Amino acid sequence: MFAMVAGFTTVSASELDAFGDITFDRDVMAVLSKAGCNAGTCHGNANGKGGFMLSLRGQAPEFDYQQLVQVASGRRINRVEPEKSLALLKATAQVPHGGGKRFDRESPEYRIFLGWIERGLSRADPSAESVERLEVAPADRVLWGTERECALKVVAHFSDGSQRDVTRLAVYEPADPLVQVTVDGVVQFNRPTITMVLVRYLDQQIPVRLTYRPAMSEFTWQSPAARNFIDERIFARLRQLKINPAPLAEDRVFVRRAHLDVLGVLPTAEEAQAFIADPAPDKRDRLIDALLERPEFADMWALKWSDLVRNEEKTLDAKGVELLHQWMRQSFADDKPLSEFVRELIASRGSTYDVPPANFWRAHREPLVRAETTAQVFLGVRLQCARCHNHPFDSWSQDEYYQWASIFAVVDYEIVENDRKDKFDKHEFVGEQVVQIKAEGTVTNARTGLEAVPRFLGCDADIHGDRLQELAAWITRTDNDKFARAQANRIWYHLMGRGIVEPVDDLRSTNPPS
Repeated sequence: MFAMVAGFTTVSASELDAFGDITFDRDVMAVLSKAGCNAGTCHGNANGKGGFMLSLRGQAPEFDYQQLVQVASGRRINRVEPEKSLALLKATAQVPHGGGKRFDRESPEYRIFLGWIERGLSRADPSAESVERLEVAPADRVLWGTERECALKVVAHFSDGSQRDVTRLAVYEPADPLVQVTVDGVVQFNRPTITMVLVRYLDQQIPVRLTYRPAMSEFTWQSPAARNFIDERIFARLRQLKINPAPLAEDRVFVRRAHLDVLGVLPTAEEAQAFIADPAPDKRDRLIDALLERPEFADMWALKWSDLVRNEEKTLDAKGVELLHQWMRQSFADDKPLSEFVRELIASRGSTYDVPPANFWRAHREPLVRAETTAQVFLGVRLQCARCHNHPFDSWSQDEYYQWASIFAVVDYEIVENDRKDKFDKHEFVGEQVVQIKAEGTVTNARTGLEAVPRFLGCDADIHGDRLQELAAWITRTDNDKFARAQANRIWYHLMGRGIVEPVDDLRSTNPPS
């Protein structure tokens, strides 16, 4: 935060006029974000600070307008003497302020805030000036040697068709704490690194990838032959960065890695020696094909998916765990497509002893938990933040969270038997249960207090049929790239020890691939 208040420049009245009409939603909200006033550590906290509360990261302009202009008898704004407004006196540290100085009196932020008060506290029409998208240049750049700075330019495109340079009002959040960004959007490097800078203006945010590499006077590209499109893309990036890929692993290394990656076991001495002695040029391809047919492959992936869906004894009991694991293992042994595997898992209902995949719902007993787990495991979407407020780093609103969660409110249970060891532990279940689907069911939106209409993430259409059947079909349909990306990233993570995107189940535009 302290870096944000340094280096402000003086803005004259004529320069301020270049902004056009100063409105709360477009200009003052940007100032509050730039100064960090609506951060979670400041007035954006759920309880506010010092009796003054703002929406987290400016997610509710109407609420913030009321807090500034109307709440506390309007004492934060002085319409008669705007320069003596408490909001400005606090932000410029002319009176004691727990958050310290947020901007200087000569800064653009001050002039915008003051100009807004002087011009009548305009709110304007929020729908006419909403930001449709941000454009940042450069979006991806490699810097070399003495070129240690990169100036970003940020342009906001509004719903009325207008556009505006908002470089000075945008917020810059570098992923690398050793990378500095000035208030004017100049990124400064002091060591070689590859980093992402999140650029935010109002409710829009976009990541920028920047790389700083030491100067290299000579470089000769050397690489193995590309075997597929994955090699081609990786080699292109490495060549751009002037980094040669590692050479091909020796046979003795390859046979060990292949067994561990595909089967989770080491090769026997005889298997390793036979592979090394084989002179055939296609022996690596043949080895991989052979390993995929072995039973250990199904064992390993059944274990991995058991971890993902919480296949454990406390809620499923020993018999349920065994049945679900056997079903998973047989699915992989039968080479069942992953989309079909997931559809069966999500759509199943009935006795957890007779229908093994129904145990998935037995492990997740609350609608909100089911919603969060399903999104994270199958779509790579972490929704947890949106339970309490709009997601600060993703596009999901709090309303969308509860619409998604309402889908799962129809799942119910008939507990046929529960012979748990600890009679006081309500989370332990031992015995058969029947997963049932109720005719109706919703959750209450924590923001509105109203029942949420069940909807898929990012969709406006209501759901009228069998919710779990429709959910299973929607998640795995061919045009739902979230499912494909999430599962491909998880497989990559298993093979490489690191996902293309990290964390492996946190896929969003503000968390780009490494």
